[in-house]
Formats: sequence, C-alpha cells, structure tokens
Amino acid sequence: MAELSSNWKKLQATLSDRKQTKAPTGTTKATRTKNLVKGGTARPSGIRKLVEKRGALDFALKGHQSPNKMGSVQSSQMCDDRQEGRIASAELWTQNDDTSSESLAEVYDLGIKDIPLFMMSHNDRVNHGRSPNVNVGKYVALDCEMVGIGAGGHESALARVSVVDFHGRQVYDSYVKPTERVTDWRSHVSGVSSKEMRFARNFIEVQKDISSIIRGRILVGHDIKHDLEALRLHHPLRDVRDTAKHLAFRKFGNGRKPALRNLARELLGLDIQKDVHSSTEDARTTMLLFRRNKSTFDNEHANRYRQIITTDRRKGPKQHKQRR
Repeated sequence: MAELSSNWKKLQATLSDRKQTKAPTGTTKATRTKNLVKGGTARPSGIRKLVEKRGALDFALKGHQSPNKMGSVQSSQMCDDRQEGRIASAELWTQNDDTSSESLAEVYDLGIKDIPLFMMSHNDRVNHGRSPNVNVGKYVALDCEMVGIGAGGHESALARVSVVDFHGRQVYDSYVKPTERVTDWRSHVSGVSSKEMRFARNFIEVQKDISSIIRGRILVGHDIKHDLEALRLHHPLRDVRDTAKHLAFRKFGNGRKPALRNLARELLGLDIQKDVHSSTEDARTTMLLFRRNKSTFDNEHANRYRQIITTDRRKGPKQHKQRR
C-alpha cells in the first residue's frame, strides 16, 4: 500500500512537470493570436499595395476634406486645390497600371459634375507656350483665334492657339505672328491686336509645337477643319471628334452647324463669347461638351467606321488582270 502511494506521488510529479513544460508553448500561441487580431504582424506586399491603391482612389474621388470652416475666398481656393488634387491623385493611382486617369475620370465623372468648377478652377497663363507640368493623356481639345488678311480682311490667318487636356488643364497657349499682312485684327472678337504681336511666336514654331501635341491623340474641336487649315496641319479623321458635326447636336443649329455658344448655353448652362473670345475657354468648353456626351460620340464613331470596314470587306480584294 505504501508502494502504491509512493508510485502515485511520482506519477503526479511527472504530470506536473509536463504541464509546466507545455505552458510556454501555449503562451506563445496566445501571444501570436493576439498579435494577429491587433494586426501586429506585417501585411503581405500584395495586400499592402492594394490598400495603397484603394487609398489613392478614395482620395481621387473624395479629394481633401477639412473639418475647419472657411470664408468664401478660402473656400474658393480650397475648391481649386481639390480639383487639381483629384486629377493629380487619379494620375498617381494609375501610374503603374494599365488604367489611364482619363478612364478613371470618365467612370466616376471626375471634374464634370460641377461645371463652373471645371471651367474656372484652372490657372491659365496667356501666351505661356507648352505647360511643362501637365501629363497629357489620350484626348486634347484645340481652338484658334483668327485675324483678317487680304482685301477687306475677309480671309483668315492664325493669331492665337490654345490646347487643353481631358481634364480641362491648359496644355498650350500662344499668340502667333501671321505670315501675311493683317488688314483686320477683329479685336472685338479675337481679343488680339498688334500689341500682342510683340511677344508672339512665329508660325513655324507654333505649328511644330501643336503637331507634336496632337500627334497620336484624339483631337476634340468645334468645326476643327478651319483650325487645322489655319495651322496647315492634317489629322486623321478617325482620331477627330467634332462637336459641330455631332449628330445629336444638330437640332441646336436650325439646320446648320450649331454655334459653340449655343451648345454651351443649351447643354451646359454656360454663357461664353459674350465679349471677346478666349481660345482657351472655347477649347475647354468643347472638351466639356465631348466629355458629357462621350458615349454618344463613341457610338457614332464606332458605327461610322464599322460601316466603312464592312463596305471595304464586301468589295473584296482587287482583281489583277492577267497578262497575256
């Protein structure tokens, strides 16, 4: 009986030692679980990148938000900064991705929900030339101002040209020295006079700049044929979107090509060209018209060129006559 009691005490001692040996392992697991719940371990690189992209996207869609109340001047400045911040963040979010900032802006209507903000929240610089800090995407809008040459000033020559990107930012703006003698400055419309010509660039330089900007891009304009003729440039029709020829806009022209100011008033609620014209403002208005109706432009363009491709296929390959 004494031996049984002695053996029982040894067994209890052995079991007690085993429990104490396993205790640290259990504590480690508990600590590890606690760390996982708290997020103490490092996230995998894939998850971290996804979180970073999501944060950039949220910033692009919502912009900066400040809890502080501001006066009217400060609020206006905040809106300007927010517009630029959204575009810059959209570009950052898509920098290492196949998605362009233009596609992101199109999906989420970035920059076109508030029309006055789109039109006025840009720091335009007249006769600045090429804007160095603008990352130009797939779409650009172009507009020109003309002066009169020849007898009576009835012929037109280029005097100013402006280009904006998909987001309405100024890409290029320059006065242009006409190659012919000006007989009518048309200052009440063009806003150009002999005074501006002191700082104007020569025609060849401007032509080269514009050619490099529009090459390989979709060119948006209003009756763009006349602008290209003034620049003596050609652009593939497949890559042109003309708001003066868009079928859905014809009803605003009373049987003729609708004026840009009429389209702006009817479709955007904007009053433009009230006094002298601004080629930058007109280019931005044209881009806004295109963006707000991009789906109908895309459908019209696809149908037009689908018909051309189908017609060419029906004709079949040309048959060469065999020589006898």
